[in-house]
Amino acid sequence: MLELVRSTVPPVHYAGVPFIAGGLAVAALGRHHRWLRRTGLLAATACAAFFRHPARVPPTRPGAVVAPADGVVCVIDSAAPPAELGMGDTPLPRISIFLSIFDAHVQRAPVSGEVIAVEHRPGRFGSADLAAASTDNERTSMRIRTPDGAEVVAVQIAGLVARRIVNDAHVGDKLSIGDTYGLIRFGSRLDTYLPPGSEPVVRLGQRAVGGETVLAELP
Repeated sequence: MLELVRSTVPPVHYAGVPFIAGGLAVAALGRHHRWLRRTGLLAATACAAFFRHPARVPPTRPGAVVAPADGVVCVIDSAAPPAELGMGDTPLPRISIFLSIFDAHVQRAPVSGEVIAVEHRPGRFGSADLAAASTDNERTSMRIRTPDGAEVVAVQIAGLVARRIVNDAHVGDKLSIGDTYGLIRFGSRLDTYLPPGSEPVVRLGQRAVGGETVLAELP
């Protein structure tokens, strides 16, 4: 029975532990008050669901770029990468994924490679589903170079409710495709910038599964 529970209920990302503990503490303190106990348990359950960290099986074929997060594909276009990465202003293929509060909010490496830059830029907390979010909102950008020399950028963008971006990657780290590297709390957006000549294989409105859904093929 314990093994069945472990295989069915996903674990929780470490960033969610304080929130879950807070809800359980409220439930414990209010154990003699039904409404307070229920509120605490409900909050703990909701946080456990939000911070869930499900196992994923990434594709193994060469050249695949996977979705860095769960959510809906909201943008497929070309745009200049974040200025703080120093990659110039030449537009690159870009695919954006919008995460609602019901999606798993862990972020996963879109390709295997070495982290060559991680930059945080303060900004606004506007709605993440707006086009301006990519340029105006607070963000953390990560640049990955694959063993073949291709460079892919994953940008964590804070949303209307999100107030905290967690990124555990550091320059020099070696990531494998699908590895978890961060999380955004409570609603957000992920932009993926691809090398010139990359071919998107998703469509607008498609639901992506982080670490598994192939977004594009590298040239």
